[in-house]
Amino acid sequence: MTPDHHPFLIFAGVCAVLLCATVVEHVLALRVPPGAPSPVLENLRDRINAWWVMTALLGLAFLAGRTGILALFAFVSFMGLREFLTLMHTRRSDHWALFAAFFAVLPLQYYLIAIDWYGLYSIFIPVYAFLLLPVIASLRGDPLRFMDRIAELQWGLMTCVFCISHVPGLLTLNIPGYEGRGPLLVAFLIIVVQGSDVLQYVWGKLIGDRKIAPTLTPSKTVEGFIGGVASATALGAALWWITPFRPWQAAALSLAIALMGFLGGLVMSAIKRDRGVKDWGRMIRGHGGMLDRIDSLIFAAPIFFHLTRYFFTV
Repeated sequence: MTPDHHPFLIFAGVCAVLLCATVVEHVLALRVPPGAPSPVLENLRDRINAWWVMTALLGLAFLAGRTGILALFAFVSFMGLREFLTLMHTRRSDHWALFAAFFAVLPLQYYLIAIDWYGLYSIFIPVYAFLLLPVIASLRGDPLRFMDRIAELQWGLMTCVFCISHVPGLLTLNIPGYEGRGPLLVAFLIIVVQGSDVLQYVWGKLIGDRKIAPTLTPSKTVEGFIGGVASATALGAALWWITPFRPWQAAALSLAIALMGFLGGLVMSAIKRDRGVKDWGRMIRGHGGMLDRIDSLIFAAPIFFHLTRYFFTV
């Protein structure tokens, strides 16, 4: 099996897992009496169907290459930022700053990644956008809750755009002997982080008992967290062959991003609870909004990017 076949093998493996999940769901459905409601089964079905759609979209993006991956995550950032700011405090006087965030800062961040200008895309949002957006907002002359409004806008850009843009940013890394295989690093990150989420859910349902943060995320348990992170670490180690890492390095990085993914989900859940909502939106049936699906990536992506850049690039 040559490296050129690795993306197809990974895609086939993901489809095989989803196919097994679909079969299990249908078998479980046969045990439910006709007409009897089954909220758990319906939620499982919605989640599996959503994963089929998301896998198809990821597959199409990967087939389109670098441009497709950049376009997909730019869209993800746009929808995530929209969900985030929908729950925040905004006023009419913020419209200029919001317009700049969506239609200037966001596309420019992804353009800088597209042209591989690391020196600027690594500081553009945390430095220049951080300074520029309050200036734009202050020009409207509205001081009411100014600090809250600007901080929320800046947080939205950092989480939904800056952090998420590190996923396609992996395509820019110059790793000796790994040229042209950046999409596999993207696939590795997504599989480990999303796999950790799913495995934490499964372990929590199987043996979960002690709530890890009941006021923030009632569904997460200590047992689910330990089982999910350990399983995701093993999954990442098993996928070392699609990366430039040795098995133990793939395991160490998988452990780091699984932990950061969990913490990212915890932080984003705290923001949701502060706003009094269960989900960020209703975009993805069975999953909630876009941010409900990518909250783990928000913290995991920049950590994985910089660990890989520091230890494995020239």
